[in-house]
Amino acid sequence: MRRWADRSTPPLWPSASERDGLPLSAEYVRRQRRRGLRLVLTCVAVLVPWTVFLGLSLPDQHRANHWRLTWTGFDGLLLLALGATVYLGWRGRQAVIPGAIVTATLLVCDAWFDVTLDLGTAGVWWSVASAVLIELPLAVFFLSRALRMISLTARQAYARLGIDEPPPSVFKLPLFGIAREPDQR
Repeated sequence: MRRWADRSTPPLWPSASERDGLPLSAEYVRRQRRRGLRLVLTCVAVLVPWTVFLGLSLPDQHRANHWRLTWTGFDGLLLLALGATVYLGWRGRQAVIPGAIVTATLLVCDAWFDVTLDLGTAGVWWSVASAVLIELPLAVFFLSRALRMISLTARQAYARLGIDEPPPSVFKLPLFGIAREPDQR
């Protein structure tokens, strides 16, 4: 098996074919990337009119069945994400990065739904306080830590590859395993 340092653009992890000694072609990687981007773009194109439709057609109020199940289920999911993130961070695993991003996302969703569902009630101030003082600061903490860990991982990868220059910011860092295209900014 070839060493990653022998390649011009190392993969983030070896695929099944690379573990078998068959490296992926650059064209295969480009084709898979284009397919994935087309799928996400299609989702965006469908979601825009769907969101407008919902905004115009949904009633202002709705009585929900299984209210307790919905919220305890969501909080249980948030608890699982928090627990997994803590465990992965404690064990020093790279998977803590997506765990932190998922946890941050769930915290933002929790704040959004708490505040918007309490609008027009006396409980809205508790929801706003919880969002501003707990949920959103925690979300910022988890997201900033995830971005910091991505940056540190890139620095280590650059150092191991013998690249003297520091890596660009996380928002300009190219995906590993994808050849840089000219003037990709």
